Amino acid sequence: MKLAGVEARQKRKFKATTDSKHSLPVAPNLLKRDFTASKPDEAYVSDITYIWTSEGWLYLAVVLDLFSRKVVGWSLSRRMTRGLVMNALRMSYWRRRPNPGVIFHSDRGSQYCSRDFQNLLEMYGMKSSMSRKGNCWDNAVAESFFGSLKTERVFLTNYSSREKARRDIVDYIEMFYNT
Repeated sequence: MKLAGVEARQKRKFKATTDSKHSLPVAPNLLKRDFTASKPDEAYVSDITYIWTSEGWLYLAVVLDLFSRKVVGWSLSRRMTRGLVMNALRMSYWRRRPNPGVIFHSDRGSQYCSRDFQNLLEMYGMKSSMSRKGNCWDNAVAESFFGSLKTERVFLTNYSSREKARRDIVDYIEMFYNT
């Protein structure tokens, strides 16, 4: 490896993003690992990940359309609150204006289970769907997107500020991944 100039990539710090130890209502798993869609805006998947910067953690929530696998909504914040996922949902709705009935699949995190988030889904006419407890395979499309983002961009960069990370991640999503 040394002669070839090849180095192994090391995994970075792990930070839990799912707080499923709550008493909030949980939606049934409507997707059941069927990640196919016959048309746009039939089903969305969403999740949260974290990015380390010299200023601390930056959290990213995304919403992906299962038909195209495009990121249709995203939000970045220094805090992992229900507002983070609500902003990503708002962006996806205002960008796409989907008809009522879209399945919105996520994990069981308290952000997604919150009354405010569930009310927003209802207002947009979307059906909530959630993974089984502790089962990342039930949200594999979102997890795969985060794997690509981190391998292709985040792990190759040391972000000196949240703002620099934000610009780089937005560039990755909007200029590279979605196109």
